[in-house]
Amino acid sequence: MQLTMTPMAVEDLEEVLEIEALSFPTPWSRNAFLYELLENERAVYCVVKNSFAKVIGYIGMWVVFDEGHITNLAVHPSYRHQGVGKFLLSNFIKTAKAKNVKHLTLEVRRSNIAAQTLYQNIGFVHMGVRRKYYLDNNEDALIMWKGPI
Repeated sequence: MQLTMTPMAVEDLEEVLEIEALSFPTPWSRNAFLYELLENERAVYCVVKNSFAKVIGYIGMWVVFDEGHITNLAVHPSYRHQGVGKFLLSNFIKTAKAKNVKHLTLEVRRSNIAAQTLYQNIGFVHMGVRRKYYLDNNEDALIMWKGPI
């Protein structure tokens, strides 16, 4: 499968919102993504597309000084376990470096073992816990860090 990563555009939002709804119990709204793309100067968002130019995954971060906080990452369920997440995250690290990011951080659900494995395989390490972080079910979030990148 041929994959390409590009900056997320407003035109990508329909496909991004579909993936978001399929991936999270409390998905971000169209307005939340529009704010990130059009108003948040710290935000960097990218999509990965297959050879048919279909969005099959996306990732975003906020850049604060030399740190990147990954806000979300999702792959369409039909394309999971095919290396798309690894491609997306590995290429996004290059984008982060170009923005002078030295360290990356993210939160991941304690129950999301697949995501934790992906992050660990890319070099993220577990550094702490945010208790009852997720409002939908009060699940803890594991805090993971990577760096220097």
